[in-house]
Amino acid sequence: MKIAVLSDIHGNLPALKAVLDEVEGEGVDAVVNLGDILSGPLMPAETAELLLARDFVTIAGNQDRALLAQWQRADRDVGGSDGYAASQIGAQHAQWLRSLPPSRWLGEDVFLVHGTPGSDLKYLLETVTPDFGLHGSTGLRAASSEEIASRLGAGEEDCRHASLVLCGHSHVPRAAMVDGTLVLNPGSVGLQAYDDEEPARHRVRNGTPHARYAVVERRGACWNARLCSVAYDWDGMQQLAANCGRHDWAYALATGNLPADGSTIAA
Repeated sequence: MKIAVLSDIHGNLPALKAVLDEVEGEGVDAVVNLGDILSGPLMPAETAELLLARDFVTIAGNQDRALLAQWQRADRDVGGSDGYAASQIGAQHAQWLRSLPPSRWLGEDVFLVHGTPGSDLKYLLETVTPDFGLHGSTGLRAASSEEIASRLGAGEEDCRHASLVLCGHSHVPRAAMVDGTLVLNPGSVGLQAYDDEEPARHRVRNGTPHARYAVVERRGACWNARLCSVAYDWDGMQQLAANCGRHDWAYALATGNLPADGSTIAA
């Protein structure tokens, strides 16, 4: 089995199209989408239309829940990422998001989750630390094998027997082998840097604006994994974000980094 793994598209349609163009030549058996699909000041409705037509294996992320909550409100905060996306999508798009499960099995031993089995707000392969800014700390580090194993066993779905666990949420491309299970985050298709305050302040910055995805292929009893990046028209997306008044997103989209002045970029 060969799988293309996508996550955290955030309404970035050109980035998604560039990734799918690359995936077209991979000969994959399935494309999976790990959530946080539309939220952001970019092209949520157009992104939803493309994905509805392709019918990939898809789960929901935390931002999908937040977007739906905004969509149901009469007084949306259209300046926020979720509120803007909610103002752009239609009832069909909202119904599609509402139908997505928070996690699912693909076959008997491949598990898909946005964050961790216990929470779509927690990272599986990263750990937030309380030392943001101290000696240059970003407030985020790679999770230990023990931390990952503990998170895999949390929540209603105990996926520790899976041979492959695919996760998103942190936007950080990374893989780890834990007790025989390959755990992989493909990184983000649509946004390569952000700043968050929960559970403590931390920053993600992947260093370039390229869209990220992954390809995994079963070879015998093992999985081969390849983390991929692809160029797309990030200048156009930078301008679109700026036109929406989201200069924070514009900076992240253009550079894959965060401003040196410490300005906040919220996903």
